[in-house]
Amino acid sequence: MIYYFIEENKQEFPIVVMCRVLDISESGYYAWRKRPTCQRRREDARLTNHIRQVFTSHQGRYGSPRIHVELKDRGVQCSRKRVARLMHEAELQAKRKRRRVVTTRRDATHPVAPNLLERDFTATAPNTKWVTDITYIPTIQGWLYLAVMLDLYSRAVVGWSMSAECSEKLVENALKMALARRRPKAGLLHHSDRGSQYTSLAYRSQLTQAGMIMSMSRKGNCWDNAAMESFFGTLKEECVGDSVYQSHAEAKQALFTYLEIYYNRLRRHSTLGYMSPFIYEKFGEQQAKRNV
Repeated sequence: MIYYFIEENKQEFPIVVMCRVLDISESGYYAWRKRPTCQRRREDARLTNHIRQVFTSHQGRYGSPRIHVELKDRGVQCSRKRVARLMHEAELQAKRKRRRVVTTRRDATHPVAPNLLERDFTATAPNTKWVTDITYIPTIQGWLYLAVMLDLYSRAVVGWSMSAECSEKLVENALKMALARRRPKAGLLHHSDRGSQYTSLAYRSQLTQAGMIMSMSRKGNCWDNAAMESFFGTLKEECVGDSVYQSHAEAKQALFTYLEIYYNRLRRHSTLGYMSPFIYEKFGEQQAKRNV
């Protein structure tokens, strides 16, 4: 495995330096390179089999960085570049994100809040910053609308709601779920766009009653809520993809499985050190206990 590491990285670092750092002889490395190619091919085939298993188990959602971390956790030692090379040779390509369509419209008669988040999509603790938005899922039965609430600390989905109508009730139900699950303290920053669902009197009253601080994106600026844009792009590719759901019920089942079983509990997130949201929160709790 060490020789493979040197082979994969010889364009970046001098071979003599890597051999010295890894405490192996240059002659050993060059002797390995002269071995029959069939042996290396057998090793590549074995690793490709591991890669294919991970790729398949995550339904084609993982690229080489996440697969590399998954293999490492399984005790399979290899370089990230080697994983990328073998995936390319095996034509294993992760699903790509697509741009989403805007689903919220502003009501000029509703008051709006300033942009207090200011594109700072980081949080030092759970339940201090939540972002939310709406997207749509195509089905034979018609559009199914999905409202999601994300905790910026762990990127966990803390609340969600689905409906055939893109109404105020849609976002209110997502908020109710998040509040019931997390029971946040007063002062939590809640960020959304200026859609009429979020600026309605009923929704603003819910936020006020929960002691939340309202923050909203600037007019027509999707980058002010980039964390949600990124999440919906991931969901559209990893869950929906090219699927055509026959009904709202079929789409709801697929979305529930993705959100609650896969995304929150299993999917490795690059900004979390390739941990899943729930594992990252559990790790943070353990760290906090050690520091007490």
